[in-house]
Amino acid sequence: MVKTVAIVVVVLLVVSLAGILLFAATKPDTFRVQRATSIKAPPERIFPLIADFHGWGAWSPYEKLDPAMKRTFSGAANGKGAVYEWDSDGKAGKGRMEITDAPAPSKVAIKLDFFKPFEAHNIAEFTLEPRGDSTDITWAMYGPNLYIAKVMSIFFNMDRMIGKDFETGLANLKARAEG
Repeated sequence: MVKTVAIVVVVLLVVSLAGILLFAATKPDTFRVQRATSIKAPPERIFPLIADFHGWGAWSPYEKLDPAMKRTFSGAANGKGAVYEWDSDGKAGKGRMEITDAPAPSKVAIKLDFFKPFEAHNIAEFTLEPRGDSTDITWAMYGPNLYIAKVMSIFFNMDRMIGKDFETGLANLKARAEG
């Protein structure tokens, strides 16, 4: 009797795991997370806050994950070619950002490479559109949705998790640009 129950439990676990893995395979091959806000400031005031990695500490929520994080800046001082690398034993992990496009004052495109706690290669993009005395700004991140990320998305809502960080960052950016 015990042997039969154990076999049934194992079979149910295997079938459940197979179902999860098959369901994950149906998820999209790419992802996109984005948030937007309106800032009562011209794009010319906001753009330098994004195009210069040296100033991200004032508004980026990721800068506050680990105060002991090692930061390295290289390449151009700001704009296209600027590079920012970080290494953290904490939540921030290890990664690298490089501004690949920065037509002032409308857009900043960033090649975003994560090395730990997991490897991922994405694009982050800020777009700024003037609207009278305000600017509509969108922060987006997109890239390939690797199989492991597809499996994780069954249990964690990545849009909600990353989106909350983007909302915080945009609110900080708004306070900085309007202040």
